[in-house]
Amino acid sequence: MNATLILPVLKQDQIWKDQTKFEDIFDVDHFINYLKEDVRIVRDIPDWFTEKDELFTSIKRTVKNVPKYASAQFYIDNVFPRIKEKKIMSIKPFVDRLGYDNVPMEINRLRCRVNYHALKFLPDIEEMADKLATRMRNRTGSLNPYMALHLRFEKGMVGLSFCDFAGTREEKAMMATYRQQQWPRRYKNGSHLWSLALEKRKEGRCPLEPGEIGIILREMGYTKETQIYVASGQVYGGNNRMAPLRNMFPNLVSKEDLASKEEMEPFKKHVTSLAALDFLVCLKSDVFVMTHGGNFAKLIIGYRRYMGRHRLKSIKPDKGLMSKFFGDPYMPWATFVENVMITHETRTGLPESTFPHYDLWENPLTPCMCRA
Repeated sequence: MNATLILPVLKQDQIWKDQTKFEDIFDVDHFINYLKEDVRIVRDIPDWFTEKDELFTSIKRTVKNVPKYASAQFYIDNVFPRIKEKKIMSIKPFVDRLGYDNVPMEINRLRCRVNYHALKFLPDIEEMADKLATRMRNRTGSLNPYMALHLRFEKGMVGLSFCDFAGTREEKAMMATYRQQQWPRRYKNGSHLWSLALEKRKEGRCPLEPGEIGIILREMGYTKETQIYVASGQVYGGNNRMAPLRNMFPNLVSKEDLASKEEMEPFKKHVTSLAALDFLVCLKSDVFVMTHGGNFAKLIIGYRRYMGRHRLKSIKPDKGLMSKFFGDPYMPWATFVENVMITHETRTGLPESTFPHYDLWENPLTPCMCRA
């Protein structure tokens, strides 16, 4: 479209209530300089534009409801004329809005330049992440490998999943109230949720509980001596929910265990800064394990593939098959272990075959692998 990019405005998450700005976590100078031959980028809305406060709320200056995986031609036909007319437009949302298929090769390569090169965290975030990774490797007094576990089992994730999990009647009632408050349209009167939860569990669309991922890892041969870094917010159910995983893997720590309160204080201003630390420590790990989908885990796996780190294992549990195994009380333990091992032989982070509308940042194959 031959347009100029104003620094992106990050989406304000309804769960975390985070107010992070782009410049709070990313190195803006590096972003602009790295992409200067590809895209014109300015730091702020020009002074001549007098409607700054209304830009993101004005209907006439916002392009909404862009189809997911829209073609490049869609932007030329529908967005470009509005930019020419209004001079400045905001486009939202902007995740997965441009398709990966049938777009010029240089556009998909540009995506990789952005994802894996231009987006660089601030130096203080990078430095703190390096310290955390080094401390993980030296916890036993000698250099050792470590596993990073992205445990998506926070209250917001559990609520949003609309899955059913083990718990007391009181816990279930409180979760029902929370869902009704946060997602009233999806909750309706709640009568359909039990059948929906069973269906989602069978289809592998529910987050794994801490105890479940612990069982899977033990079946894969990881012992209680395994050093595990947990990337997570506050786990729903607290210590009681984490107890089974901790009993199986006592060497389980988070960034708060590796750093002092004074070291962590500067990063607590923004939830996104804490997530950035987790992201980098996960990226540097010898083994990365995801328990649920999401951009965080997808980008880590894609980054490891792109940088040649697919040689380092990235485990994507087959949650649908696991729910079947967990739900079979008559399956012998030896058969259970064998099934888990066979199921995950090919789910270790190696590049996968592409398909229409695949996630380029999770699986950056031909369109991205050229790093020129």
